Order: sequence, then structure tokens, then C-alpha cells
Amino acid sequence: MSDIQYPLRGACQCGQLRYTLYAAPAKVVACHCKQCQKLSTSAFSITALVKADDVAFEGELAEWQRVAESGNKNYAKFCPQCGNRIYHYNPDAPEMIKLKAASLDDTRILQPTVHLWVSQKQDWYCIPDDVDVFDTQGGV
Repeated sequence: MSDIQYPLRGACQCGQLRYTLYAAPAKVVACHCKQCQKLSTSAFSITALVKADDVAFEGELAEWQRVAESGNKNYAKFCPQCGNRIYHYNPDAPEMIKLKAASLDDTRILQPTVHLWVSQKQDWYCIPDDVDVFDTQGGV
């Protein structure tokens, strides 16, 4: 994906919140856990792991918090107007965020190289052969 030129711009559904991504993600991950299926209302959720310093946000964000079964803190930032999730983060590791990059204007970076929680994936979805696969959290 060397033809992608940074920075990239993104926004929530209503446009109240905009952001700029200044550098490529460390990883792009597809998570198949039941929580991500609920979040995405689809078979999995795609997340770009980015350095918090590599993204700038403009507009109001609201926050929602939950603790995962593993005990990890999973906080979510979202648009208070349209409800669109923008990113997740762990307050104990704030240097990295989990950007919900489908909100980018240019989504070519959304090519997952890691699939997590495949033990909970939808039976009809076939994972590509050339990616890392983990039954649970693994690889991230």
C-alpha cells in the first residue's frame, strides 16, 4: 500500500467529528468476537492500530467504557450526535489507539493482516490464507 499518501482524513457519519491520520497503522486487525460483531452489526470489526500522536481529532467526542472478559479496559470514543464509533483505547496504554478506520475517506488501508477471536467467527465467513489467525486475542 505504498501508493497511499498521508495524511488521510476521516469523519463520523454526521460530519460533526473529523480527524486526520498522519501515518500508516502499525497493524490492521479484524476481530470476530461477539462484542465486535455487535459493534459492527456485521461478521467482524476492522481496527487500525495507530499511535495516538499520529491522529488529530476535531469536534466533540463522547466516551463509553467496558471491561473485557480478559480484564482489559476497553474505552470507546464516539460522536455524541450520530453515535458513530471513532476509536477504542486502553487507558493503561494510551500511546496506541484502535481507530475504526472505515470512517476514513480513503479506506484502502483496510486490509487486515491479523484475524482475532476466530473461535467466535461466523461460520459462513472464510478467512484469507495469507493472514495471521488467532482463536482468541493473540497477536495484538
